[in-house]
Amino acid sequence: MAKLTKRRKAVEGKVDKNKIYSLAEATALVKEINTTKFDSSVDIHVRLGVDPKKADQQVRGTVSLPHGTGKTKRVLVLCTPDKEEAAKAAGADYVGLDEFIAKIEGGWTDVDVIVATPSVMPKIGKLGKVLGPRNLMPNPKTGTVTNDVAAAVTDVKGGKIAFKVDKAGIIHASIGRVSFTAQKLAENSQELMNALIKLKPTTSKGVYVRGVSMAATMSPGITIDAKSLSN
Repeated sequence: MAKLTKRRKAVEGKVDKNKIYSLAEATALVKEINTTKFDSSVDIHVRLGVDPKKADQQVRGTVSLPHGTGKTKRVLVLCTPDKEEAAKAAGADYVGLDEFIAKIEGGWTDVDVIVATPSVMPKIGKLGKVLGPRNLMPNPKTGTVTNDVAAAVTDVKGGKIAFKVDKAGIIHASIGRVSFTAQKLAENSQELMNALIKLKPTTSKGVYVRGVSMAATMSPGITIDAKSLSN
């Protein structure tokens, strides 16, 4: 086991593993215990009381964070020629169709989000094995399959994120960077929680939000009071 550095030990000592922090306390603390020299991502992890194996309990959706994520996302738009200019004007990093399908088949996935028009989805279907594991496959439920490609690109560039419950029933999402103020991190976190609560499956029984934690890259996790976020 690797030995903890003095800096890491000092940071670990600031987090009480037996304490459940309020959202305000957590967003202030996550900035204080950052151990990296770069602008780390701040992520929130929400354990839900759902069974992901059941189709009607696979919680997924999108939310526009009021302060964005602090990261400029690279967007590829796969569309017919008549949509290309609108996509480029909206700020898409890559626009096209057949040439990018060929690149993806060759293993290229150097993008963060892929937007596609419904008419080209039959061509894109064969890319599922490459895009699926990387959560890059366009999907109507996340707003990435649409005829209004300009609006989709604008949303993504403006801070819209997609989320999906994993096999363990947990939602993982980036809600900003350590350079954000504690208030901005709190407001982004609450916006995500509001979206999750609205998506509670009717078949989900018992406690829906079972646990919430926050952590910056390479920093210890902070347990947050789930009840305060659910109200």
